[in-house]
Order: sequence, then structure tokens, then C-alpha cells
Amino acid sequence: IALLIFRDLPDNPAVEWDTQLLATFVHKHIEANDINLVVTFDAGGVSGHANHISLYNALRYNYSCFEIFTLFLCLGCRVLVLESVNLFRKYISVLDVPISCVLPRDALFILTEEETEQARSAMRCHRSQLLWFRHIYMLFSRYMVINSLHPL
Repeated sequence: IALLIFRDLPDNPAVEWDTQLLATFVHKHIEANDINLVVTFDAGGVSGHANHISLYNALRYNYSCFEIFTLFLCLGCRVLVLESVNLFRKYISVLDVPISCVLPRDALFILTEEETEQARSAMRCHRSQLLWFRHIYMLFSRYMVINSLHPL
């Protein structure tokens, strides 16, 4: 069944995934692995990436269905969404720290130098995803250093 699901959920920034299919897949994964916290994208998908937005929509769908919502609460699973910021803020890296500190948010994570290098190292493991613009992203994106989160 996983093969079927992954064929239906292609890694493509222009493809919107089926909300119900993805919601079911995510719900089963949360339940099977006793997950109590999910961090996902917000409605902006950080960069308008359709797959990212689909994940947000699937989790919103799970929370809007009363039966699943009740199960999420019973399981103690909470969902935090990563705040999408404008293009200027997205690429000013650590210079966004003062801005992020004064703006309202529920959680703000500022990575240490070691944690930032660990994130870069993880990105380098995915050679097929490491296109030329991702190198720029790794150097200048605030998301490599700062992440603002809000509850769903």
C-alpha cells in the first residue's frame, strides 16, 4: 500500500496532493508511531510549494474531522506550523533574528552554529534535491537558522 500512496503523492512542487489520501496516511503514521508532536508548513508552504501546502491542508483536514480531531487530542498529538515569511526576510539569514524576536509568535527556534551545520549536512545527503538554488538557500535562508511556529 505504501508504494501506491507514494505514486499518488509525487515529489513535485507543482503537484497538489489529494487531501483525504494524505490525511489518512499521516493519521495512520501518527497513530502507529505514537507521535505527540507534528511540525508542518503553514498555508503558504514557505515558498508556495504545492506539496508543502498539501501537508498543511491534510493536517487541517484531520483537525476538522470531529472523530479524528478527538483521536488526535486523546493521543496527545499537537500540530505546529512553520511560519512563511516574505522573500526579503526569507533570505536575510541571521539578520532576521531581531525582526523575529519582536513579532508575535508562539515559538521561536534559533539554531546554534552546530545545529545549523547539522541541518546543512542533512540537506547535502539528498543529492537529488540539491539543485543550484538550494546551495543559495543553505547559505542565506533564515529557515536554516530561525524558525517561527504557531499551533494549528
